[in-house]
Amino acid sequence: MSPSAISVPIVGEESLERSLNNGSYSLNGHSVNGAVQPPLKEAVSGTQKPQSFLESPNDDDLLDFICVGFGPASLSIAVALHDSLEEQFKVEGRSASPKVLFLEKQNQFRWHGGMLIEGAKMQISFLKDMATFRNPKSDFTFLNYLHQNDRLVQFANLSTFLPLRIEYDDYMRWCAQKFDHVVRYGQEVIQIAPEKQVSVANGPVQVFEVASRDLRTGTQTVHRARNVVIAVGGQPQIPAPFPNSNPRVIHSSQYAYMPAKLRQKGGTYNHIAVVGSGQSAAEIFEDIQSQHLDSKVSMIMRDSALRPSDDSPFVNEVFDPESTHAFFSQPPCGRAQTLARNHNTNYSVVRPGLIDRIYESLYAQRLVYGSDTNSWRTRILPSRQVLSAEPIHNGIKLRIAPEKSGSNGVDVQHADGTELDVDLLILATGYSRTLHRDLLSPCKSLLSSPDKESGKFPVRRNYSVAFEPGTVAEESSGIWLQGCCEQSHGLSDSLLSVLAVRGGEMVESMFGKKMEKLG
Repeated sequence: MSPSAISVPIVGEESLERSLNNGSYSLNGHSVNGAVQPPLKEAVSGTQKPQSFLESPNDDDLLDFICVGFGPASLSIAVALHDSLEEQFKVEGRSASPKVLFLEKQNQFRWHGGMLIEGAKMQISFLKDMATFRNPKSDFTFLNYLHQNDRLVQFANLSTFLPLRIEYDDYMRWCAQKFDHVVRYGQEVIQIAPEKQVSVANGPVQVFEVASRDLRTGTQTVHRARNVVIAVGGQPQIPAPFPNSNPRVIHSSQYAYMPAKLRQKGGTYNHIAVVGSGQSAAEIFEDIQSQHLDSKVSMIMRDSALRPSDDSPFVNEVFDPESTHAFFSQPPCGRAQTLARNHNTNYSVVRPGLIDRIYESLYAQRLVYGSDTNSWRTRILPSRQVLSAEPIHNGIKLRIAPEKSGSNGVDVQHADGTELDVDLLILATGYSRTLHRDLLSPCKSLLSSPDKESGKFPVRRNYSVAFEPGTVAEESSGIWLQGCCEQSHGLSDSLLSVLAVRGGEMVESMFGKKMEKLG
């Protein structure tokens, strides 16, 4: 492969088609109803690797920290740790050698692989990469990635801050491969617990045990670590009334894994429905318009219209790294108000350019077929709610009704519910971010009484879990949460915008002066 070529993840069509046909599919790299997601191609752009300052650990080592999940949040921590060790090496001629390990459920690094739609662009500047805002001289900047792959000049000619999503995914895979020796892929973490030999009665917890299962062999392993970082990302959310184990119902996170021959002219779908009103729903709706040339497509949403995202400069400051501290410093009521006030920067909104393209395509149909949308090949059904979704032969029967009867002049032919038979239902219904609570269930005894009752794990400004004082040796040990702290740390918590700076903060919080002792 030439340095300038990108390896776009491709899924084995026959394998996934077989899974779709026998009632199985997968979500975010794990099996649902028996299917195993096919692996992506392993080639990644670029060949040059910076010197690694991290040693591959043994299974029985006491680790300085273990990270559950190896997505962008964990990758930013790995990059920040590497840069910190490299700086120490330059100054002292040596570097510390912390024992670290990352456990990842997927079979290789993959960032929203199911939404790598052809032509889709990033929604944030490439400068908000894994390193630039923390250290522009890092080997892991997006600009260095372009330079190493002989595309820097050509990218500059594009005059854009928004690279294609497939290129940014390739950039992160390029970064991730530098840490292959400290990552264990195909490992599903089962639980995190205080070390069994130690009880709170005998003193504060100093070590945690992380149990994982090898998805290929079923073998279970327990790793011991002083610090544990949980960065498992979001889990696809399939709300009622939609079935969650039907091959004709998929989450948007799996869209790009559909075999190409099922997404092109002559495919097997006569009618496809997309549920949702955000960026993912709109991107899929537009892509289906161009791919499924023989299919009818309906976009169903509760809102009355597609809403534009607000990424104007002043509003965008809500995603600045400095805004995290200001948000955390507010009382709970102030945080809630700030989240509500900035909701349209991230949730249920669509880039204005995409809205324009979709509207133009619908207008073209109005020009040809008239105002009766039932005759259109693609249409949007706004202000609708799905009352039921029942499996039928080779499809799903949807019963939809007005979200608010008669509101906004919406033309609803049957106020008591309209039935739609669809061959494929795609749910752009977002993600839940509560998996950490299940993983940490054995640690609930370390929480204060109010938190035990709520089942929530409160975090401090530095993302460490606030256990009951005296239960954990916090000068050397702790548990840290990433990507599930929006209520305490703001809208940027689950986004890429703050990762470079936050990764450095995490390294400083876990190690600080202790880094010198590790060497």
